[in-house]
Amino acid sequence: MPRSFQIKVPASSANIGPGFDVLGVGLQLYLSISVEIDPSVDTTADPHNALLSYEGDLAEKVPLSSDKNLITQTALYVLRCNGISQFPHGTKIHVNNPIPLGRGLGSSASAIVGGACLGNVIGDLHLDKRRMLDYCLMIERHPDNIAAAMLGGFIGSYLNELDEGDAEATQVPLEWVLPKEDTPRSSIVSSPPPRDIGEYVQYKWNPKIKCVAIVPNFEVSTDKSRAVLPQTYSRKDIIYNLQRIAILTTALTQNPPNHKVIYEAMKDKIHQPYRTVLIPGLDTVLKDVVPAKHPGLCGICLSGAGPTILCLATDGFESIARDVTGIFQSEGIKCDWKVLDLAYDGATVDVNRET
Repeated sequence: MPRSFQIKVPASSANIGPGFDVLGVGLQLYLSISVEIDPSVDTTADPHNALLSYEGDLAEKVPLSSDKNLITQTALYVLRCNGISQFPHGTKIHVNNPIPLGRGLGSSASAIVGGACLGNVIGDLHLDKRRMLDYCLMIERHPDNIAAAMLGGFIGSYLNELDEGDAEATQVPLEWVLPKEDTPRSSIVSSPPPRDIGEYVQYKWNPKIKCVAIVPNFEVSTDKSRAVLPQTYSRKDIIYNLQRIAILTTALTQNPPNHKVIYEAMKDKIHQPYRTVLIPGLDTVLKDVVPAKHPGLCGICLSGAGPTILCLATDGFESIARDVTGIFQSEGIKCDWKVLDLAYDGATVDVNRET
């Protein structure tokens, strides 16, 4: 096990266009986890022997106890399933997280993926990314953000139909995987997850297409965002999305990009129309920010559960962002925005070699 190392995990955007719970992209905005094992440092005050520090969005709300922080909880789950109960004495973990929390840019997915990588390195387990994704999917049951953060690039994913016993293993309550103080010890999951819970494919991407992320200054919980969705859909709306996703995964690879085709293929009837009640201005953004005003615009969608808006474009980034932020400002909502390329490598580990 290395004495010091750094993990980097990209932000991600899921539900790309018509790809609800299917398509995701890794983005070049990185959660970083710096780890040092120094036996001279006393870490016994922590329940699992880790001295954790954090800087980034809403830092004052992030728990620093290893049994409550999502990154270290995930690492401890991976370790526990491989016969290791705690971090080595003197484990110092510093997290730098510029990914805004609760805004639809995969902050939870990045934390879970980072935690799986942390447990893998600390335990000297030599798990590959596909196997680490099995652990991640025991915590986050939707693979689109998780796969994009772990693998990077433009990713399609689905959950495999597992045998009965394996399927039951993946459906245990989350608190059995990430225990709370009152979780019965007999219920805590301590065996490795089933293999190949998910399936993943990396699509090509035209690098001329950039992602303009417009981030409103309020949070939307994933639970609330899912609660507004209907239990059933019309055949017409399902076909609408299937037709577009069939085109979109190829259209985004073509050079030169066909802005008109991509824009139409980015439309959705499965989740965005229902989430307008949670995100003031979303309906206006989807109707008014169009290629006729912005020739470089390829497409526009809600990023994950929102409220971040993701615009794909080849140029005119500032004008697009100004148009979207202006709509939100009319609703009394301020926004930040960034132009981001795809993160093609996904999660990485950089070991500091001693000389």
